[in-house]
Amino acid sequence: MTRTGLEAPRSKDLPHRSCLVFPASSERFTAKAAATAADMCLLDLEDAVAPAAKETARASAAEAVRNLDWGEKVVGVRVNGWATEWTYRDVIGVVAGSGGRLDEIVLPKVESPGEVQAIDLLISQVEKAEGLKPGRIGLEVQVESAGGLSNVAVICASSPRLVAVVFGPADFAASMGISSAQGAPRRGETGGDCSTYALVQIAVAARTADLQVIDGPHFKLHDPEGLQDSCRRSAGCGYDGKWAVHPEQLELINSSYTPDQAAFDQASALVDIYERTAGDQRLGALAHHGEMVDEASRKVAVRTIKRGNQAGMARSAQDGAP
Repeated sequence: MTRTGLEAPRSKDLPHRSCLVFPASSERFTAKAAATAADMCLLDLEDAVAPAAKETARASAAEAVRNLDWGEKVVGVRVNGWATEWTYRDVIGVVAGSGGRLDEIVLPKVESPGEVQAIDLLISQVEKAEGLKPGRIGLEVQVESAGGLSNVAVICASSPRLVAVVFGPADFAASMGISSAQGAPRRGETGGDCSTYALVQIAVAARTADLQVIDGPHFKLHDPEGLQDSCRRSAGCGYDGKWAVHPEQLELINSSYTPDQAAFDQASALVDIYERTAGDQRLGALAHHGEMVDEASRKVAVRTIKRGNQAGMARSAQDGAP
C-alpha cells in the first residue's frame, strides 16, 4: 500500500518503553495516568470496557485526549476490533473528537493485512473531514492469535501509518489451546515455550518493516520478580517496550528497556572510533577495549544510542572516548 505526500506519525520515533493501559470509562484512572512516567498512555475501549459502557467510554476517551495535559507522552486509544459492531464508530468518534492531540489508534486482534488497510483508510477519511494533517495519526496493531502470527510479516508491511506491533500473550495462549501458566517460562529461564517463539517471530517481522515492537502486559500485580523476568525475556528478543496494567510497574519497565549509562557510553565510544577509522579501507575490523569492532558491532551500538537518546540520556565524562 503506497501513499505519498503524507506526514509521518508524530510518534514514529518517540520512545515506547512503557505503555500504561487503562479503561477509558474511568475518569479517575485517566487523570492519574496522565501524571505518570509512562512513555505512552493508552485509553482502552476494548477489553476493559463492558458492552453497555462502550458508547459513553468513547465520548470520555475523546474528551480526555482533547482536554488533559499529557505532556510529551504518546497518547493512544485502543478501539474495538473489526469482529465487533463498534469499530467504525470508535475511530470516527475518537479521531474527530480528540482535537488533534491523538497520536495513535491501537487495533486489537489483527489477523490479516486487510484489517489494517481498512482502518487506515477510515482514519484517512476522518482526518480529511476534520482538517487534520494527513497521516499524522499512527497505528499500532496487536498480534494475539495463531492466525495473526502466521500473517505477521504481511501485517507489518500493510500500512505506512504503522508505528508498532504489539504481542498479546493472553489471547495468543488461548488461541493455541494453552494456559498462560503452561506457556510461560519458569523464573530465570529465557526460552523454550510457545510464547517465546511468538515473541521472536513478531520481532523479526517488525524490524523488517522498520517498526517498534512491544510486549504485552504482565498481569500479576505486586510481582516485581515476575515482571522483571518478563521484561528481560522480551528485551532479550530486541523489544522496545512493554504494556503496564498498573503505575507501580512503570519504573521497572522503563529501566528494563533503557540502556544503562555504561552501555550507552561504551556504544558512543565504539561509534566514535569506528567512524574515525572508516576512511581506512584496510581496516575491516579493529579492537577497542578488548572487543572486536566491525560494521555489525557498529549497528548494535547505534541501536543502543538511539534507545538512550529516546530516553533522554546524555553521554557522561568521555574518558573512554578515543
